Amino acid sequence: MEKRDPQEMAQFLGTMLRPWHDAVAQPSSAQEAVLKKLLGIYAQTDYGSQHSASKVTDTNSYRQSFPVITYGDVKPMVQKVMAGDIKLLLNEDPVGWAITRGTTGDEPKFIPMTPTDLGMRVSAGRAMMNFVATHKKYDLFDGVNLNLNFPSVVGTARAGDKELEYGYSSGIYVKYVAAFTPIRNVPVQEDIDALGGGKSVRDWETRFELAYQKGKNENVTLVGGVAPTALMFGKYLKKQHGVYPKNIWKVQIMTLGSVAGINTRYQPALTALYGDVAIREIYGATEGMFGQQRDEIRAWVPNYDMFFLEVQVGSKVKMLYEMKPGETGSLIVSTPVLPRYKIGDLIRAYRPPYFRCIGREKWWVPLYHFWNEFSTLNLDRL
Repeated sequence: MEKRDPQEMAQFLGTMLRPWHDAVAQPSSAQEAVLKKLLGIYAQTDYGSQHSASKVTDTNSYRQSFPVITYGDVKPMVQKVMAGDIKLLLNEDPVGWAITRGTTGDEPKFIPMTPTDLGMRVSAGRAMMNFVATHKKYDLFDGVNLNLNFPSVVGTARAGDKELEYGYSSGIYVKYVAAFTPIRNVPVQEDIDALGGGKSVRDWETRFELAYQKGKNENVTLVGGVAPTALMFGKYLKKQHGVYPKNIWKVQIMTLGSVAGINTRYQPALTALYGDVAIREIYGATEGMFGQQRDEIRAWVPNYDMFFLEVQVGSKVKMLYEMKPGETGSLIVSTPVLPRYKIGDLIRAYRPPYFRCIGREKWWVPLYHFWNEFSTLNLDRL
């Protein structure tokens, strides 16, 4: 494979990462700019017009005009979009649907994706790109990403007179990161999609065998996906083939999401399976990619340049960047599709600009978080 020019790679990565870094340095002005852009989108929808999006001028008037909503509020609108009332919620025709894995309720959530929304999902690659740029590990791009993600396509759903594909967000993220960055996936997402959307042990063993056969002779430098899946794959290799991932590949970095405690509770098992590897947490959901780990500090940094991020702390709503270290609150996101959407995750603030998602919005989650911090001797340290 032809070696990549370090100067060209540095310039490319700088272009990709600069909006994120600039926004983190000036979160207030970045969030004002994002809100203005989002209001322009909302003003083109019926829902936005009902809430006077064109007359909103600042954060206070945005909060007065737009209520905080949950998926229970969004679901009837999604059903109408499926029936053909696209403009109710969207300013562009949808290009697909992202669905949850059914872990947050009795049935999966369907979230429409527009071209604008889909283009923002490339931010899933920022943790990896920042690692390369910071450590000048340009040889990472000479290798491949071992793709252990869920399928990006598992079926179709209607949007008016069109049949659109739907799939899991982790697979969608990796597909679009590959389209806009130099990284190559093994296996390619299309091969994973072809195996179907089953979630049984047999389904996952079939995906794991595909990943092993496609990747065993490759230079795997990156592993991306869902943290528990990465653990399952390592254990599968030992059981089925008598080797650990660290016996086959020299992985430089793992970019993982989906659960709390990746850098603490999961880290010992991950390094035991994959070796001395950098672990970078990504924080995303079906609704969008909201942050990723920037450096060795074990917490993620928000995408202030893409999403408008609020948090409810007790009875008060404030901007995410206004949280004080030690505070915990419920995240409210505004995306190109969803205005002031309460996602259902509890966010804990550390020293700016670092945060962790500690779990779903349940009364016992903070207690569980502190127990895990105590049992791992991490004691809420970064």
